[in-house]
Amino acid sequence: MAVKDVVLDLAIRYGFQVIGALVILAAGAIVARWVGHLADQRLQKQMEPPMRLLIVRALKIVVMLFAVVVALDKFGFQIAPLVAGIGVAGLGVGFALQGVLSNLVAGLTIIFTKPFRVGEYVELLSVRGDVSKIELFSTTLLHPDRSRVVIPNRRIVGEILHNYGSMRQRDLAVSVPHDADLTKVLAAIGDVVGRNARVLKDPPPAIGIAQVTESSIKIGIQPWVRIVDVGAAEAEIYGALLQEFRARRIELGLSRQEVRLINA
Repeated sequence: MAVKDVVLDLAIRYGFQVIGALVILAAGAIVARWVGHLADQRLQKQMEPPMRLLIVRALKIVVMLFAVVVALDKFGFQIAPLVAGIGVAGLGVGFALQGVLSNLVAGLTIIFTKPFRVGEYVELLSVRGDVSKIELFSTTLLHPDRSRVVIPNRRIVGEILHNYGSMRQRDLAVSVPHDADLTKVLAAIGDVVGRNARVLKDPPPAIGIAQVTESSIKIGIQPWVRIVDVGAAEAEIYGALLQEFRARRIELGLSRQEVRLINA
């Protein structure tokens, strides 16, 4: 009976405080979610996803911390000693998690300085790919073979970065004999490239004679395409060139040479 009386006494003494603290925490969670959703909608057209996500999370954490402080006050806790204790504990955790914190700082640096953005094609640390995700601790690249490369942010900051942007210029070529009608050849190539839906109109493609050798004339074709269309555009252009050349009776390959043997 003594235990039952003690439990009943505690329930009467602190029951309303516990219920009040739980209500405050629940309200704080609802308000934090509402504030985060509102901020995400307002910032969606003004900021990129990594920066927007950081601000939304920070707002949610601030609201929840305020709710926790108010809930602890219901029990008569002194906030100042609690904050000091959290600071000392945070210092110890900081030493233990130096790698994690360095990734966090590097992630914030990437988000604010914007050396690359989601959707751009970059090359660094001997790897390359489309930037598919920028997070606080790591950056994810999508490799051309559709595999993912996850790079810790601390490895990115301070390294040499080659940013190709969201489009690339492809270097294609065809070879025609010396006696080919170059006006007809260039017109055919221009028509094929112009009809391809993956080739960008701005900047315009570069088409012209790239090299003259003893055996043939090399025509350079340099269209601009989006990163996602690189592989498909090359295959489509080469396939269409073969069909167009055959339709216009344009020969491909090396020039014909006549070899005569004298006094063989």
